[in-house]
Amino acid sequence: MLVKANVQTLIFLLFVHCAQAQKVAQPVLGYRSVKILKERGLTFKDLNKNGKLDRYEDWRLAVDTRVQDLLSQMSLEEKIGFMLISTTRMVGDNAFQQNAPKTGPVEITSDFNEEDLIQPNNIFTRKPLTIPIMSAAGTTKGVTQYHLRHFILRANPPAAIIAQWANRLQQLCENDHLGIPAIVASNPRNHITIDAAVGLSVGTTAFSKWPGELGLAAMRDFKLTREFADIARQEWTAVGLRKGYMYMADLATEPRWQRIEGTFGEDADLASHMIREVILGFQGMRLGTNSVAMTTKHFPGGGPQVNGMDSHFDWGKFAHYPGGNFEYHLKPFKAAIAAGTSAIMPYYSSPKGKDFEEVGFSYNKAIIQDLLRGKLGFKGIVNSDTGPIEMMPWGVENLSLHQRYQKALTAGVDLFSGTADPSILLETVSQGLVSEARINESVQRLLREKFELGLFENPYVDVEKAKEIVGSTSFQKKADLAQRKSVVLLRNDAKLLPLKAKTKLYFETYYDNGRASGPITVHKAAESSAFEFVSSKQEADVVLVWIIPNAGGLFASGNKPIELNLSKNKIDVPHINELISSKPAVLVINFSSPWVLDEIDSKAASTILATFGTTADAVLDVVSGQFNPTGKLPFTIPVSNQVVTDNKSDIAGSMEPKGYALFSFGAGLSY
Repeated sequence: MLVKANVQTLIFLLFVHCAQAQKVAQPVLGYRSVKILKERGLTFKDLNKNGKLDRYEDWRLAVDTRVQDLLSQMSLEEKIGFMLISTTRMVGDNAFQQNAPKTGPVEITSDFNEEDLIQPNNIFTRKPLTIPIMSAAGTTKGVTQYHLRHFILRANPPAAIIAQWANRLQQLCENDHLGIPAIVASNPRNHITIDAAVGLSVGTTAFSKWPGELGLAAMRDFKLTREFADIARQEWTAVGLRKGYMYMADLATEPRWQRIEGTFGEDADLASHMIREVILGFQGMRLGTNSVAMTTKHFPGGGPQVNGMDSHFDWGKFAHYPGGNFEYHLKPFKAAIAAGTSAIMPYYSSPKGKDFEEVGFSYNKAIIQDLLRGKLGFKGIVNSDTGPIEMMPWGVENLSLHQRYQKALTAGVDLFSGTADPSILLETVSQGLVSEARINESVQRLLREKFELGLFENPYVDVEKAKEIVGSTSFQKKADLAQRKSVVLLRNDAKLLPLKAKTKLYFETYYDNGRASGPITVHKAAESSAFEFVSSKQEADVVLVWIIPNAGGLFASGNKPIELNLSKNKIDVPHINELISSKPAVLVINFSSPWVLDEIDSKAASTILATFGTTADAVLDVVSGQFNPTGKLPFTIPVSNQVVTDNKSDIAGSMEPKGYALFSFGAGLSY
């Protein structure tokens, strides 16, 4: 009897323990107008305004249960609107608006932009479209009539403005039918970058300023990379940005591809480590109330473009694998999936000369369904890049817009980027080309992300806290360290570095961005106390020249491969050679692409540093020896244009034949 009593006691205690473990703490509810429901001392939001607690409003229930309940209450129109993600604009925000007056961050307000933005031309190729595209809808109409809930913020105002606007957007959504909150995405906002074109990077912002993605990879510091992502996550969530259109898992194996600046370099193993750390830093081990959901791009790897020409354009529509290295490009995506990336974005490219249908990756069933979902086991959201239906329908140009939607949905796309007008997709379903059951599959995935992020409980942010957190001194201190760790010492043949204190230094930056009065900036003494700055090379003991080549930007490219010579990328090479030949010299080169350096006087350039988006102060700290350089090249720097022309686009520079490299992947010296 005693044994039986003990067993009964144990069962009872186990039952109590399980009951306590299952008890969920009351979350903080954020709301503006909906009524609060009370049950057993707990509170819930009456999002659909029916006076009772629905399962999707009950935060105690499993996410899948909530998803199914909400899905059952959504109309077809609401589901279709939910499958679009488009640009959203504030007053003063002219993103994608052709011939619009330029506005600065302070001219943008938190008010809604209620104008539709209709584009008669392809915003990238500038060619006329068969049917004009609504790339942005007036905010109120987009939410209440088109049922849009996924938005991309391109604007670059102060943190408080973003936070105020985000709260207003969430209040608008809360007041609508089912009270479904919005999710706002952005391209990267934390990097020093050269090509800050709309759709690539937001550029210099109020957020903490870190090296470019190549610079993060050059650090070879995965712990600091995770810290970067965690800091950026805190800044993003503080202003209401909960979805990142980033990062690029593409490999920089084709040196002429003009998106290399946004990659983590050419090596699949390094890129895999970097992708893992940034995803875990932004999302955590799983999506939660403090996460930013990541969209890893561009599956199955945008790097191996034919002649490096980009598939935003019809002349660059093909990816190819002349080295048979397709699997190599999948490695970083496998790492992203293992780290739990919330979404993956296929690229525009059509695979050429491979065992796949020659249609863009968003239309390619073998790529998305068979490979990504089947073989690699990805269960998250497939988010198309901007405009494959209307603007970049490579391989399906002869299909109607309805048929393109049908093919992309069959392939496995869940979220369509680029249009704010749901009418064509709605007609596709109404005409029977796609079943509502197929629509439900995608909407379930999209709803699950929102529930896991906690947006149904509290989508609002504290504006004052956002002002304190974004770009804070403590965050920037970490970023400053990363900037210094990203600098690579490539050559120190004369042992010129580190320079002695009080060296008379002429420091010139050469950067032709087409906007300043001239490309030359002469740095003054106030920028550093380590040296005695002089205003001319004649006065100097040492010349320090930092050149920042500029290819003109992805969207200024034409129907030919870009050239990697410095003279073709807005650098006055005779001026640079004369300068570095005049005195002992330190040549610093910013690499947004693997530039060919054979025009530089190699004898005079006996001391070379590489940067990948950093600051003058970081360069000076390395030159002075206050920071001992530790960075390593994230890609191979080719020796000539000829080896670039002869390269195999899917093969990393480190795997190219002997004689390819001037500086090899992983090169980097210390003092």
